[in-house]
Amino acid sequence: MTWTDVIFQYDGTFYGFLCCVFESYVHKEFPIAFESDEECFVLSLYSVRTVETVPAHAQRVYRSLVKLSPTAVQVVRRGFLTCMQDKEARLYALIQKLYREGCGFLKNPADEVYYPVIKALRHLNGELEKLRGFVRFSDYGGVLGGEIQPKNRVLPLLRKHFCDRYANESFFLYDRTHHDLLLYAKGRSQIVAVDSLELHPPGEEELYYRRLWKCFFDSIEIKDRHNPRCQNSFLPKRYRSTMTEFMPQDDETPPKLPSPGRSFPSSFPKLM
Repeated sequence: MTWTDVIFQYDGTFYGFLCCVFESYVHKEFPIAFESDEECFVLSLYSVRTVETVPAHAQRVYRSLVKLSPTAVQVVRRGFLTCMQDKEARLYALIQKLYREGCGFLKNPADEVYYPVIKALRHLNGELEKLRGFVRFSDYGGVLGGEIQPKNRVLPLLRKHFCDRYANESFFLYDRTHHDLLLYAKGRSQIVAVDSLELHPPGEEELYYRRLWKCFFDSIEIKDRHNPRCQNSFLPKRYRSTMTEFMPQDDETPPKLPSPGRSFPSSFPKLM
């Protein structure tokens, strides 16, 4: 039976993508392209199939992949979080080859189908490792808050790290690129999609700590060994817009230490 070339339109979620795989094999249709509901649809001569996200269909595909190779499942799951060009098409090709030939090709990183995914995963892992150290939180009325601007959709992978690290706090972390917001309070976390996030200007106490951190950052460097190229290698410029030490300060004067009688709140209000 000849397969028909179609464009799959889905909701942009991982389960939605698995449903596209299910529909492809059920109807013998090859996805010439994937479009999510969030994207601007481009007119094409190919027919369009709108794929609804049905959990039962997604679970059926997922279980079949687990049966063939648990490693492949992790590759597909993490690959879907990358910023790889034509991500869905490349992951579909990998799944198609897995069904056709088995998991043997996963032992060959140079495989023409596997290599682009491996390359994207390396980029994802590198960005993930940097953000574990580059995320900066500020105090917003007793709740810790931070922002990131990653290329990959790393927030689901950062979730456990920061929830474990700040287990006794209430905090949020906003992904500016993908408009995802991680919320955590009372041992529970949730990632929600938001159109935008506008934060209140920092208070006096927060500004004090920002100036203190900026002063530490500026004074700890050995001036005679200043090396911008080395700094850019370990701390690329694209991460700096959300880092406290690189934010413009309204008052560049060194911070004054609090008076002996001054105290800071030891408990914070709950986020949720």
